[in-house]
Amino acid sequence: MQIPVEIKLYCRHCKKHHKHKIKLFKAAPMRSSAEGQRKNVAKHKKGYGGKAKFVKPNKKQNKKPTFIAECEECHKKQYFVIPKRMKKVEIKKS
Repeated sequence: MQIPVEIKLYCRHCKKHHKHKIKLFKAAPMRSSAEGQRKNVAKHKKGYGGKAKFVKPNKKQNKKPTFIAECEECHKKQYFVIPKRMKKVEIKKS
């Protein structure tokens, strides 16, 4: 699906509709010191238990894309989600 670079959205900060620049959201790398990460390392590295099996989850093939919308007036950023599953997302420049 092709999405334009600029979309007119409601800005929560200005309390008006303005043009917003759209960027695709990319998650940051996981923290190595997070509790879940530490537990996972401990589970697979400890004692004489042998090698723990990794259970591979059955993942869905496509995701609902998340974007970051930046207001052109006040430059505040907010999340912008299209509530439909799609395999490919492309930001088209006009």
